[in-house]
Amino acid sequence: MVPSAVTTLVLATGNQHKARELAALLSPLRLRLVSLLDFPAVRPVAESGMTPAENARQKACGYARQLAQWVLADDTALHVDALCGAPGVRSARYAGPHATMAENRAKLLAELADVPDPHRTARFVCHLAVANPAGQIVAEAAGVCPGQIRRTPATGVYGFGYDALFEVSACGQTLAELAPDMTAAVGHRGHAIRALLEQAWE
Repeated sequence: MVPSAVTTLVLATGNQHKARELAALLSPLRLRLVSLLDFPAVRPVAESGMTPAENARQKACGYARQLAQWVLADDTALHVDALCGAPGVRSARYAGPHATMAENRAKLLAELADVPDPHRTARFVCHLAVANPAGQIVAEAAGVCPGQIRRTPATGVYGFGYDALFEVSACGQTLAELAPDMTAAVGHRGHAIRALLEQAWE
């Protein structure tokens, strides 16, 4: 459990889009939320895990120890059934260790070029981990969003990463086309945050 006395929570991301999404989902807690962008001297924590859960724990513990703060870390993976679960834990590095998201998307579409539409099913999995200032994990939760991979990116103005290619099963639109409130309702981070709030906060 996270004590009610906690007033500040560090979001272990330097991605502005992700930080905004997490902050909106966590707004019921009325905490002071900061991200790694507020700590320019922080040292990157290696993500060497074989699963999103392992990576989330590594980030939460590593940044909590460095900053002596309560930290929430997330790790998200896109699993495509026709690719035996790839890109999976390598979602951010699918086209190479220094690949851009445009390059990752291009590789994904190339790998799926000959896959018929009914077999382009996929799911986003988000794992969250909260660590106390001593670097101990005190809470974890996960969320899943099922969908499929489109053949061309959507023209939506929301989302980031693979969102323009990922059509959510629940609504038939991509995450890039969904307004933030809808993404919060059906998306993987929304599901994970709600599960975390139910079990972890006093």
